[in-house]
Amino acid sequence: MLQQTPSPRAETIPHADGVSDDVFRAAMSRLGAGVVLVTAFDPEDGPSGEDVGMTATSFVSVSLDPPLVMVSVRNDSRMDDLLERQPLWAVSVLSESQRQIAGRFAMKGRISDRLLFGDLSHERGEVAGAPLVDGALAVLECRTEQRVPAGDHTLVIGRVLTARTPSTEGGPLLYFRGRYRHLG
Repeated sequence: MLQQTPSPRAETIPHADGVSDDVFRAAMSRLGAGVVLVTAFDPEDGPSGEDVGMTATSFVSVSLDPPLVMVSVRNDSRMDDLLERQPLWAVSVLSESQRQIAGRFAMKGRISDRLLFGDLSHERGEVAGAPLVDGALAVLECRTEQRVPAGDHTLVIGRVLTARTPSTEGGPLLYFRGRYRHLG
């Protein structure tokens, strides 16, 4: 029988709710995750509306029948506010060549979304009306089915209304140990 010895770097410094934030963050950074851009159109933002986007690594397929996906959205984000009142949104699965897009939409205290979308090559989804990034490995349009409070985030479960896999070459963009990476 194999015995596991604790890693010298393993820490178990609990705080009131269990493990410390830093230790939890470090442990979860060892889980590689695909990177997506979640987008939605806000018709209430100004006379012509505005596109809103956020980079996400907490995105998963939930069900095939019906087709459901889930994204984790920070409670104090503009996207959470928008998805609470706008049920339609889109997801672009980013390719390894789209690292800059991921970084652009992940910045805290960033410039307005209007400027972020200004030079981004995209098309508008037919159902959600949200931006779909050109060159993405896959694009989905979704309608919120359920919102589940989860600590400082909300789990947004969406029914997939349309899905396409453009003929994009290359592998997925991954996030691992605090950095964007690609297979290879």
